[in-house]
Amino acid sequence: MENAGYTTLNRQVGLLGEMASVAQNIANMSTTGYRREGVIFSEFVRDLGPDAPSLSMAAGRVREMDLTHGAMAMTGAEFDLAIQGDGFFLIQTPMGDQLTRAGSFTRDAAGTLVTPDGYPLLDAGGAPVFAPPEARSIAIAPDGTLSADGQPLAQIGLYQPNDPNGITRAGSVMFAAAGGVTPVENGVMLQGFLESSNVNPVTEISRMIEVQRAYELGQGLMERDDERIRSVLRTLGR
Repeated sequence: MENAGYTTLNRQVGLLGEMASVAQNIANMSTTGYRREGVIFSEFVRDLGPDAPSLSMAAGRVREMDLTHGAMAMTGAEFDLAIQGDGFFLIQTPMGDQLTRAGSFTRDAAGTLVTPDGYPLLDAGGAPVFAPPEARSIAIAPDGTLSADGQPLAQIGLYQPNDPNGITRAGSVMFAAAGGVTPVENGVMLQGFLESSNVNPVTEISRMIEVQRAYELGQGLMERDDERIRSVLRTLGR
């Protein structure tokens, strides 16, 4: 395969990765707390000598998370929480503590606030948040203070990754922060609200069409190049 073929094939692989990213975003348009994902392309250029043009290849290997906020949706549910401004909830999981903006929690039989997967929500001190099952009313203040029947019991923690560019997706709405986390000062949360996905449907569909057209153009180029090589071989074989 000639350099043009390698370059086009490399580009096609990157476009496939970008299409997978777009498909994931579209599939999670209605997922609470979901963060849109993109692909960053890098370029590799190599000097082939003084009498030959340089070789340039692109690769889409880096996934980028869009951390802009989503819209707030009122639910009125006692344990639904949304973060206003910066910060993440910290969740205890078997893979280590992870961050999320998805604030849909429930109270298990022991009274611990947990995610839909059963993972505990952590407070400002890194301990699971407890709400007594026998409590008649639970109130959560904007600073995260949880009160049962008027008595303060805990403060739900808000955290920020030390390296925002170093977080990796650990699920549809969960993120791992390899560089560690830091508590957010003066964070604000709203009880009875959930934060929607930050995916813009129109933008993602437009992006999907662009990527599909780019892939089809690349496929056509490879097919024409392949036919050209076959034609040369047929001519030389006569």
